[in-house]
Amino acid sequence: MKSERTNELEHVLIKCITACETCATACLHEDDVKMMAKCIMLDRDCADICIITARFVARDSAHAKHVMKECIEICRLCEEECRKHKHDHCQKCADACRECAEACEAWMNR
Repeated sequence: MKSERTNELEHVLIKCITACETCATACLHEDDVKMMAKCIMLDRDCADICIITARFVARDSAHAKHVMKECIEICRLCEEECRKHKHDHCQKCADACRECAEACEAWMNR
């Protein structure tokens, strides 16, 4: 049976995946899509690493912490990029990425 902390981490990872996918899609509908290219790319990378991390955590993989380090790094990069844009979807994504990186750090330090 998973701990409450692990369940919470999985919830935060899923929240970040959703925020990143939503942000990437919304960025594609902005007037200047070229300006949003880096944001879209990081959104997609972040969503993908969060999916992988959630899967490793769910199966209690011995490699979860290794994958999680990459997840933290990409979440931080995505947060930084999204903060550069004033769009509501970017700000919500940045918040989710920050929360995810913090949750992963806390889980690793348990």
